Amino acid sequence: MIQVNIIGTGNVAWHLAKRFETLPSVRLKQVCGRSPVALTPFVDLARKTASIEDLKPADVTIIAVSDDVIASVSEQIPFSNQLVVHTSGSIPMEMLSIKNRKGVFYPAQSFSMEDKVDFKNVPLCLEFEDKADKKLLSELALNLSENIHILNSAQRQQLHIAAVFANNFTNYCYTMAKEICDEHRIPFSLLHPLMEKTVAKAMAHSPQLMQTGPARRGDHNVIEQHIAKLTSQNQVDLYKAISTSLLKHYGKEL
Repeated sequence: MIQVNIIGTGNVAWHLAKRFETLPSVRLKQVCGRSPVALTPFVDLARKTASIEDLKPADVTIIAVSDDVIASVSEQIPFSNQLVVHTSGSIPMEMLSIKNRKGVFYPAQSFSMEDKVDFKNVPLCLEFEDKADKKLLSELALNLSENIHILNSAQRQQLHIAAVFANNFTNYCYTMAKEICDEHRIPFSLLHPLMEKTVAKAMAHSPQLMQTGPARRGDHNVIEQHIAKLTSQNQVDLYKAISTSLLKHYGKEL
């Protein structure tokens, strides 16, 4: 049985803790948070919640906190020569304290507290310093998912950038689309089939080949008409920026 500690009380920590607690081959030993209030949702999951100074060694200690405090949190861990990993897509493994063995356990997925996560389909990206830790991290990862990948820090950072385009930027475009629909009393649900079709096509084929729309065609008249009808400067700026990029990418500039 693999003993696991989790440091953090955010979305990633919550979903990992919930899943680990259901696995017979994993023992969620401790969850560490900044305050008793933050730890309240975890009381029934971990056998003991703790402040960081009370943290005890485990086979794997997972740091699931904001990127800007990963390094400092790893320095505060009160034990040494244990395997400590973080869950960030953008922070190099080398940022972890040298007093413990280092690794990365990065789930390439977007997490929200209220959503259900099917870890079987979540890519888990691993990094490690020695072969013994590769075996341990791989065993832990395989308890969650069959979609396991070994990536170094440079590869993982590029994957995270790609994920920002594929998820964060795309979702912001959905936000703009909903604003337009709401402003003109159009049900946003009318776009749901289109959104589903776009994702399905991008997954089944090359997204570049599936691109459609006025910028892909170089239809400058339609682009100008759309911009003239937008009522929000955010929408105008985003429409112009993406359209300009598309026109350049497909060689449709004037």
